[in-house]
Amino acid sequence: MGFGGDAKTLIIAITGMPGAGKSTAAKALEAHGFKRITMGDVIREETQRRGLEPDEKNTGKVMLELREKYGPGAVAEVCLHKLKAMKESAVIVDGVRSYAEVEVFAREGKVKVLAIHASRDRRFKLLTERGRSDAPSTRASFDERDKRELSIGVGIAVALADESLSNERATAQELGNRAIEMVEWWVSTVG
Repeated sequence: MGFGGDAKTLIIAITGMPGAGKSTAAKALEAHGFKRITMGDVIREETQRRGLEPDEKNTGKVMLELREKYGPGAVAEVCLHKLKAMKESAVIVDGVRSYAEVEVFAREGKVKVLAIHASRDRRFKLLTERGRSDAPSTRASFDERDKRELSIGVGIAVALADESLSNERATAQELGNRAIEMVEWWVSTVG
């Protein structure tokens, strides 16, 4: 039994490279009424708990340490505790970085993976514009972050996604509307 009642909870796992638009899609889904858990928040919280500034360097280091110490699904395991406290029939998980994380979620619910795509230039622009503390300060640090994300398996999660949406020329509203349409269809056919 899932954590949403008698039926298994539908977990919408949103994946993609840094800056592709995962959070934009997830926030639109949240505004539409879905509950959302952000995997990056788990990393930022752990970074702060360790007394470190949640910048690009420190969050990347903490993410790798958690996975090295507890396995490739470590961050998903922490999120699973939050998911179990929810009573929703469908939940959005923003920021899946590996297929091992998808497998952790699949132990507790039905999982559909939605990949968000955007080119490297578009992603760099979006990351630097959003102004978060972990945004890359240079193109070299952006490239290093991409390598780190690929090393933990985000490419496999993207490749094995159930559906993909392009954020190359979309406005935030257009991307959000397409994500809502996709998830509503999944809820009506899968959930």
